[in-house]
Amino acid sequence: MSKRIVLASGNAGKLRELQQLLQPLHVELVTQQSLGIGDADETGLTFIENAILKARHASDASSLPALADDSGLSVDALGGAPGIYSARFADMTGDCPADADRGTRDAANNRKLLGLLEGLPEDKRSAQFHCVLVYLRHAADPTPIVCHGVWHGRILPAPTGEGGFGYDPLFHVPSMACSSAQLSAEQKNAISHRAIAMQSLIQQLQTHL
Repeated sequence: MSKRIVLASGNAGKLRELQQLLQPLHVELVTQQSLGIGDADETGLTFIENAILKARHASDASSLPALADDSGLSVDALGGAPGIYSARFADMTGDCPADADRGTRDAANNRKLLGLLEGLPEDKRSAQFHCVLVYLRHAADPTPIVCHGVWHGRILPAPTGEGGFGYDPLFHVPSMACSSAQLSAEQKNAISHRAIAMQSLIQQLQTHL
């Protein structure tokens, strides 16, 4: 029987990626939204702080072990922005309606990023995707598992590719000579920031599940 773990996210793209990556452990991920649990207040100033807050909130409300992912894009020319604000980058300046769906928000975030980098040469557009995964056995777990993955690339001058989500169409992957949005799910799940963090998490979970 599969072990149930609540995922502290309602992002369908993240759910698909994480469920595929967790297949070796035979666990069942259920989103907190499917259990009627609302989002946690992300008051942390780092990916790690926010991932722990989200995992604890989901575990406390569900009485299940929880997995939280806090991830985002860090652009060197922008001093690391959008960083922890990646998912709501355009919201912060009123460039996206507060009730917009994820596709509309992703497009607005991409437009804002491209505007800020307009005219910047290719060698100044370096960026990294970061992913922090936190696993809590229960809400009061004093020793959460924390794993960090980093994926290096650069920002393209225009969106390319139809796959993925978020900033994937703008993120050039040098080793593959294409954007993240042009990778198959299998390719992305082998080399992405989330894949790197997940491989570390899987190794540690094998002794915890």
